[in-house]
Amino acid sequence: MVNVFEGLIDRFLGSSAEFEQKLRAVRPEQWSWPTPCTEWNVRQLVNHMTRGNLNYVSLLHGGSAADFLRLRDADALGTDPVGAYALSVRECAQAFRETGALQRVLDYPLGPVSGQQALALRVTDSAVHTWDLARAVNLDDTLDGSLVAWIEEHLDEIYAGLPETPTAVETTHRFFAAPDGVLANNSSPQMQLLHRMGRTPARGH
Repeated sequence: MVNVFEGLIDRFLGSSAEFEQKLRAVRPEQWSWPTPCTEWNVRQLVNHMTRGNLNYVSLLHGGSAADFLRLRDADALGTDPVGAYALSVRECAQAFRETGALQRVLDYPLGPVSGQQALALRVTDSAVHTWDLARAVNLDDTLDGSLVAWIEEHLDEIYAGLPETPTAVETTHRFFAAPDGVLANNSSPQMQLLHRMGRTPARGH
């Protein structure tokens, strides 16, 4: 049986590298610009990504869902947002490489998940937020095609067992934005994924 989660750490590093590439192009005046995530400006989006990586490290080391949510918006960037994000990626990858990490059951906010499912969720989140950041600061928003294809193909496994999921029509939308409108049948895989994640690529929000 093929393990759909094989090579996850490499996928995480790849999606994180894409985000960091966009992050390094952010100009000083752009940190306060709005993003497609309407509750966040650019700095808040980058903080969400950085804090998220650190929160996954905490979960792997026995942290609770309550702590994850309590610290979700706590500042993790300080005076060096790029450096803080890059360090968080290294720490997160290192934690997932620990012996047995991918098999641990984590107290994830949407319910218990294995380490490998948690990392798959993180990869998906990183990819979508890379698009958010690119759109926010007017950069090329084309995502890695192989990563998009992998996420699209395995969405059911990535979100398996969770009470809220972008793959279900009837779901709450506390963590995932609701899709808006209907896409054309010939939409690209990236547009299909973004639409499912509550983005409207044609309008940029």
